[in-house]
Amino acid sequence: MSIPLLEYKPSSQNQRVAGYEVPSEDTPWIYRLEDCFDPSDNQELIWAAYRQVFSEHEILKFYRQEQLESQLKNRAITVRDFIRGLAKSESFRRLVVETNSNYRLVDIALKRLLGRASYNKDEEIAWSIKIATLGWGGFVDALIDSEEYQQNFGDTTVPYQRRRFKDRPFNLVTPRYADYWRDKEETERYKAGAIGNFFDMARSLNIRTVTPQPVSTANIDIPDMSRKEKSSTPVSINPSASFPVRL
Repeated sequence: MSIPLLEYKPSSQNQRVAGYEVPSEDTPWIYRLEDCFDPSDNQELIWAAYRQVFSEHEILKFYRQEQLESQLKNRAITVRDFIRGLAKSESFRRLVVETNSNYRLVDIALKRLLGRASYNKDEEIAWSIKIATLGWGGFVDALIDSEEYQQNFGDTTVPYQRRRFKDRPFNLVTPRYADYWRDKEETERYKAGAIGNFFDMARSLNIRTVTPQPVSTANIDIPDMSRKEKSSTPVSINPSASFPVRL
């Protein structure tokens, strides 16, 4: 039996009110499946989904989910199912889920799947309990199957940042690693000039002791390299040649 989602209230009612921002170059581009008329449009929508879910500017081959891409291109699945598959993929689990706490996973998932930041700490606590009881996959299903997701994105729209957070995109303020993992990576990384690194390197060296062996030259046959006969090789310059003399 799963625990029901705890009740929480936004810190301000304005958080649920649509914004009055004037459209500009910072306004996010909305990608819809019904706007795709050729393969290039489908590919742009797929890239937009990768950028939204993985929050990476460069999409590596490691991230690619080619089976899901093929199903989306053939209209076998919806955009919502494609987003669900990306969030549940092994690549996303290794990159994001395994390197963050449940509280931060809630913050990341709300930004990338629902397009908004968490209302407050109470909401993070409520959803983190869902992760603890249902696992990451059940938490993703709860967000994508929610009424909020359906009302804002439906089945054919790639999630996008609905409201700017301090005038910056979410992918610039939510790096992949949390503070704990980032600090751990920093402490375990090799630093030039640290004396501890030299001691560790010296201890890791396996030096073999070489014992000198005496060598006797009595039984060594050294070839005679001296010339016993005059070489028959012609000399390039004739010593008896005569040269003109200036008078």
